[in-house]
Amino acid sequence: MTGKDIPGLLEAKDAIPAGSKVNVTFLGNEDLAMRIAASKAVIEAGFVPVPHISARRLSSEAQLEEYLGALQEIGASGHVFAVGGDPAIPEGPYEDSLAVIRSGVLQKYGVREVSIAGYPEGHPDIPGDVLWKALEDKSKALSEQGLDATILTQFAFDTTPVVEWIREVRTRGIDTPIRVGTPGPAGIKRLLSFARRFGVGANTMIVKKYGFSLTNLMGTAGPERFVSELGDLLAEDAGSGPVSLHFYTFGGLKATADWARAFSADTAL
Repeated sequence: MTGKDIPGLLEAKDAIPAGSKVNVTFLGNEDLAMRIAASKAVIEAGFVPVPHISARRLSSEAQLEEYLGALQEIGASGHVFAVGGDPAIPEGPYEDSLAVIRSGVLQKYGVREVSIAGYPEGHPDIPGDVLWKALEDKSKALSEQGLDATILTQFAFDTTPVVEWIREVRTRGIDTPIRVGTPGPAGIKRLLSFARRFGVGANTMIVKKYGFSLTNLMGTAGPERFVSELGDLLAEDAGSGPVSLHFYTFGGLKATADWARAFSADTAL
């Protein structure tokens, strides 16, 4: 959710299992008050906030400490998601999320678990070898500092690169739990727009496999095929380690929560 999504959270709260993690974004057009208000709303709704820390958007260490201090005051600093962020040029001292992790500031404010980014289909602006080194370095740094870690991936439409990437993560000796980014149900045009923005593969073969109809862009699509196939493939792979889902709520919090609840009920039958 973003800082503007509090009404959507309240609308969806009865459909979301108590204790679920809800990520709170760090957008350039939102301020500290909005981020803190959103994290507080997550707690009051019975969930666990995971506020984002966008490293390159931080202008100073003082700004990071102010943010973490405000989160700690409301009991929302235990879990964070450290990511590099969009600006090509850092606005302050942190070139990437690894710099934030290595700063030692997180522990001062009660951070216990740090989510870090994973890119099964690569990143449009970062070479693959750089991504792998960053993942290894961040995993090592978190382990050395005694912080728990979770890898949270960019969303995907195709299970093949996701499963291959998970195997490579484990081959490299990283046993961190992985949460696979999964688009919640949304309009097809909206999903494809986000895919283009984030460099996610969305060619004709993949969108057909996912369930899109390119002849009806006004329709909607959900992740039924993706989630079912991913579950089947991982069940066949004893070495995949702990893997769960992270939903990107492009179509709204309630639509995603309703879908997940219905899908869980159907698959339990």
